[in-house]
Amino acid sequence: MAQVCCLSLEQVCNLCQKTLIGARFVTRGTSRNTINNISPNNPKRDLFIEKAKKEFGGKLIMVRQRITEGAILEINIENQYYVYAQILTKGHGCAFFDYKTKEKLADVSVLKTASVLFVVAVYNDIITQGHWLKVGKLPIRENLSVLPMQFMQDMHNLGKIRLYNPNTGEITPTTRDKAIGLERAAVWDAHHVEDRIRDYYLGVPNAICERLKLK
Repeated sequence: MAQVCCLSLEQVCNLCQKTLIGARFVTRGTSRNTINNISPNNPKRDLFIEKAKKEFGGKLIMVRQRITEGAILEINIENQYYVYAQILTKGHGCAFFDYKTKEKLADVSVLKTASVLFVVAVYNDIITQGHWLKVGKLPIRENLSVLPMQFMQDMHNLGKIRLYNPNTGEITPTTRDKAIGLERAAVWDAHHVEDRIRDYYLGVPNAICERLKLK
């Protein structure tokens, strides 16, 4: 009987970096069939899969996960440290905690008192395809039970600003002063979130945040 090897995307990504020498192939969209952001049409995809099978033996099975309210996600930042996020109400957003550690958390309860860096929506397949693994579950804090308001701004008419309520989908006109400090309404990809967290801990501006901030 062939041996079956179940790999997390963390293992897959680590192997991919060795196989592809750090090459990154990015795809966009909400329905993507990718491994470590490698398009199905990229010829190096098959090379990577075959190397993964040889290194781990047997059949390669990717981790699949459900989007679960309250679940804690573990995020590997460039193989240097781990940070954590929580899936919020109805899976419409994630809260990213100001907590980093070189060792994986054995007990996620330490996150109960961690401050929150930001709350944004991410593509579903980041979770469902196991790019960030679920490692536990915690009750959602009261101050996170309602997702924060976001803003929308017409780039052709910067004075046209609206508030977006991610809890209801309601969009209402507003003024610039009421949008200050809010996140722009957007869905984030995994590598953009990871870059944002990395830049935060490096103390440098993040290119995506600069592009999305209120004009």
